[in-house]
Amino acid sequence: MDRIASKIIQFSSETNWSIISDQAKDEIKKRIMDSFITSYAAFGSKPVEIMRNTLLPETAAINSSVYFTKQKAAPEIATFINGTMTRYHDYNDTYLSKEALHPSDNIPPLLAMAEANGKSGRELISAIAVSYGVIAGLSDAVCIRDLGWDHVTYISISAAAGLGHLLSLNADQFENALSLAINNNISLRQTRAGELSMWKGATAANASRNSVFAVRLAQGGMSGPFEIFTGEMGFFKQVSGPFDLNLDRDAVLRTMIKNYPVEYHSMSAAEVAVELKKKINSPIKKVRIDTFSVAYKIIVKDPEKLRPKTKETADHSLPYIVAYSLLYGEPDIRSYSDRFLSDRRILDLIDKTEIQVDRNFDDVYPANLPVRITVTTEEGEISQEMQYPKGHYRNPYDWKDLRRKGEGVMGKEAYSKIEGKVRKLESIDVEELTEVIRNVKVE
Repeated sequence: MDRIASKIIQFSSETNWSIISDQAKDEIKKRIMDSFITSYAAFGSKPVEIMRNTLLPETAAINSSVYFTKQKAAPEIATFINGTMTRYHDYNDTYLSKEALHPSDNIPPLLAMAEANGKSGRELISAIAVSYGVIAGLSDAVCIRDLGWDHVTYISISAAAGLGHLLSLNADQFENALSLAINNNISLRQTRAGELSMWKGATAANASRNSVFAVRLAQGGMSGPFEIFTGEMGFFKQVSGPFDLNLDRDAVLRTMIKNYPVEYHSMSAAEVAVELKKKINSPIKKVRIDTFSVAYKIIVKDPEKLRPKTKETADHSLPYIVAYSLLYGEPDIRSYSDRFLSDRRILDLIDKTEIQVDRNFDDVYPANLPVRITVTTEEGEISQEMQYPKGHYRNPYDWKDLRRKGEGVMGKEAYSKIEGKVRKLESIDVEELTEVIRNVKVE
């Protein structure tokens, strides 16, 4: 058996409800709730409308709920639509290591298959712990973005691992599920280069959709390419180079919930800019941002970041996010509308902004998320630095924080209905949770 596949399968077999820490269980519930919040926010987005109009109605031998509708679809279709909702606004959780990615992209496929297969809340939480452990382990092992591959390639693997655990696949089925999920699902980093398209918010959902499809086939007996990681033309050779994998079933404790819908490397900057806005009493003459190299590569260096033309580019633009926050305060899902993308005040402030890499900040990333913003006004200079924004695992969200975020997006009634089921998920079946989701109407 492939060495890496064997390690993932063993990790899955040794993971169960009883050995996941109570703190990790509670954090997983928060990530589930947070994924519903971010999905609700994206229900009316153009890509999601395209998917519903194009792919529904659609049914199969087993079916799963499409969030906030009465409709069901094959689990892979429900995963694709729900996963795009979860990810679209760049508002779901984040893990930072050699690779930066969004672990809760694993939740829609696991929820869809848990519902379709009559699984319990405990089984779902255990499967999420497996997926989080695998995605964090891959992120810790190798950065593939600098090799031209997108991080959602790792989602294909982690989603398949969680699904294999959820469905109690035997070792042969599990290895085939991993192989089928990876082999044809290597994603190009071009998704996040230059001007960004709608696909930026959908590509993780597509990766997990393919994992659902692969796992269903493996469960039925389909075999996949052997030695998918270590073989002559396998993942090591073609994508990542060799690595080892260290897996932690409590990895969720090192993930971060997003306070604003911005690419996470700009989270500290957005929070600092919001605070600085309160102190500015005269016109801004100049802005200087000191950041770290990874942030510069992802959300600064492309010229499109200075004049974003799409929502997808704007929420990945450090100069845009800081300019918006200095002028208008906390960014939200409305901050990337055409009105703001063409706002002369924002564009002029971007032109007054200088962004530099501070090598001292490189030394503390990714454990910290450092930034320093210095604003020069007609009254003088003010500066503020931050290491851990709200939601960082060293400055974490509690349930009150999550309620504030959720009520701001979906209102008190909808939030309370869903949270009530999520908080007691270990004592109910997944179908009881999805029944509530189906009956929450997006206003």
